[in-house]
Amino acid sequence: MTKSLKSLWERFLFRDRGILPTKRFIALYLVCSIGIVSLSFAGLSWAIIIVLNIFLIIASFLDLLFSPQRKQLNVIRDFPKEIERGQSYTVSIQLENNSSYPCEFRLMDGLPQSFYDPFPILGKVGKGESGQITYETNAPVRGKYGLTRIYVRYTSLLGLWEKQMAVEQHDEVKVIPDLTDTKKYLENAQKFLMYEGTKIRRQKSGSGEFTRIRNYVVGDDPRKINWRQTAKLQEVMTNEYEPEHGKYITILVDCGRMMGAELKNGNRLERALEASLTVAAAALKNGEYVSVLAFSKDIKVFVPPAKGMDQLQKILQAIYHLEVDPSESNYSAVMNYLQTVQKKRSLILLFSDVHTFLHEESTLLYLKRIRQKHLFYMIGIEDETLLATSELYPGNVQLTMLKSIAQQQLLVKKREKAKWEAQGLLMIEAKEEGLATEAVSRYIHIMNQGLL
Repeated sequence: MTKSLKSLWERFLFRDRGILPTKRFIALYLVCSIGIVSLSFAGLSWAIIIVLNIFLIIASFLDLLFSPQRKQLNVIRDFPKEIERGQSYTVSIQLENNSSYPCEFRLMDGLPQSFYDPFPILGKVGKGESGQITYETNAPVRGKYGLTRIYVRYTSLLGLWEKQMAVEQHDEVKVIPDLTDTKKYLENAQKFLMYEGTKIRRQKSGSGEFTRIRNYVVGDDPRKINWRQTAKLQEVMTNEYEPEHGKYITILVDCGRMMGAELKNGNRLERALEASLTVAAAALKNGEYVSVLAFSKDIKVFVPPAKGMDQLQKILQAIYHLEVDPSESNYSAVMNYLQTVQKKRSLILLFSDVHTFLHEESTLLYLKRIRQKHLFYMIGIEDETLLATSELYPGNVQLTMLKSIAQQQLLVKKREKAKWEAQGLLMIEAKEEGLATEAVSRYIHIMNQGLL
């Protein structure tokens, strides 16, 4: 396709600049043409018929004089700088008409292909007026995207012709992971965990840092009663403790091939990133030092440990664009790298595929070495397809074979998990929708038990 033909094609595809006939003009022209052609049966020559048709088309162009010029229309887009994956956001576009003629318009925003778009949007703006239109959009794929153009088509006074223009406006938008679970935890940690049937457990008796003295209630440990304050106030008072803060939490996120398995909402990597951010928020809120390391066959991202809620924003900006690599994860390399960057004892939370990890025999040697200094915990997502297949009713030979193979896979996984857990390497699998809750619950349990 030549450059001129490509430009012409883009004009018909709602792009670039140009003038297009409207449905009203085509209908009017067809009616007039039929009337003119019918005159040929009355003896009117074809030369006059052609002249009349050309005159009709030229006369219709006079309607363009009663439409705004392109430079008299100002279009400004207001797009959020950051949006969460899968969440709906409202975008507003301001259109200002500085001409002496009203116009009806159709508008399309130059969104990336993965975004949901409700275009074209219809509207009308009077002479010397401005109007605002809004539309809803959402992005199912994380990453950084650029928006460059806004495409507008507007009609003339009689609506016979439609002008087309492309307004240049460069905006950049980041699609970050869904932070719904993180926000719920920051708003109310106890309610977030109780929603999934979990509760924040008490720490071990007598462990942790002293926080305050309060009234004794039924169920408190009698050994924590503060007898001095009890005698002074004539009420039974007890000491309250909380886990020590300032511990180191290291979050490992697997970006290998198996993390690309599709789930009900996104894939495994999407869920792992959302759970990682929720755990990071919980730990940072409690005053811990949090670091994040993302890997596949190589190290992709490493955020050094730091405390404070500012660290959550650093982590988010470092991992929001991570994608699944079409290669196997190199667990040995990441464990070796971890020993060089994390010198202090820490809780290591690995988000990965348990089934793949269990078959990495060489990784066991590195983990035994890491276990001597750090506390290791692995969290994966249940394979619902495998579980559903293992519970099939064996109605025929094929279903019986599928069920037996699925059950065999579950038994192998159970046996391998027992072998790893005997080495002090704990691992669990959670449901897709409960991954963040389970991860936060395990972190709180470990901290409350003083295991770190």
